[in-house]
Amino acid sequence: MSNISSDVIRGYNDTMILYLLLDQPSYGYEISKQIKNLSEEKYIIKETTLYSAFTRMEKNGYVESFFSDENGGKRRTYYRITDTGLQYYKDKCEEWKLTKDVIQNFIREDI
Repeated sequence: MSNISSDVIRGYNDTMILYLLLDQPSYGYEISKQIKNLSEEKYIIKETTLYSAFTRMEKNGYVESFFSDENGGKRRTYYRITDTGLQYYKDKCEEWKLTKDVIQNFIREDI
């Protein structure tokens, strides 16, 4: 199996996006490229999934958006993580550790 099923990873799209916003704001295309690169192309987030996540996270107060014209170029919507988003990210990381511990009990390496 060379790619991760979107069904498996769906609950952690927000975690990946927020991780990429921890150090600096970014925009959709750049975030999708980073997810692709950091996952070594095992997961490619769909554009609709990405923008649905932005909309949901903004509604929940995890990110805020703003517009920027970088070097007089194309106007882009950037996103930055909020304090609420940082706490949500930390909670999701703890949830992942627990999930990984549980699932590991059902993984056999010898088959």
